[in-house]
Amino acid sequence: MKKLLFLLPALLLFTSAGLLANKTSVEVKAPAEIKKGTEVTLVLSVLHKGNSKSHHTDWVILNINGKEVKKWPYDKDSLPPGGDFILEYKYVVTESLTVEAQGHCNLHGSAGISKTTVKVN
Repeated sequence: MKKLLFLLPALLLFTSAGLLANKTSVEVKAPAEIKKGTEVTLVLSVLHKGNSKSHHTDWVILNINGKEVKKWPYDKDSLPPGGDFILEYKYVVTESLTVEAQGHCNLHGSAGISKTTVKVN
């Protein structure tokens, strides 16, 4: 009987944990147009429920025109600043940009790639 009283709350906790879990998502913010040669600050809003040694965003990647320009790695000993956080990356625009960003949860994976474009005028 005592085992049952212990197992029931543990089972409820385990099954309800999935309701609070989510995949890491990233939203990229950048101007729609910019003058050639101008430095632009790309802002990545990273969203994730959970920031502990056992459940956290384990990486965020930024690609510009199909090339990886920055990767922010995290692990249990170097956690992100919070479940939801902001990253910034400065880049000098020499051509129109296709900007893609993606984050990844160590338990649940990624919500997918966020994409935006910056046109040179």
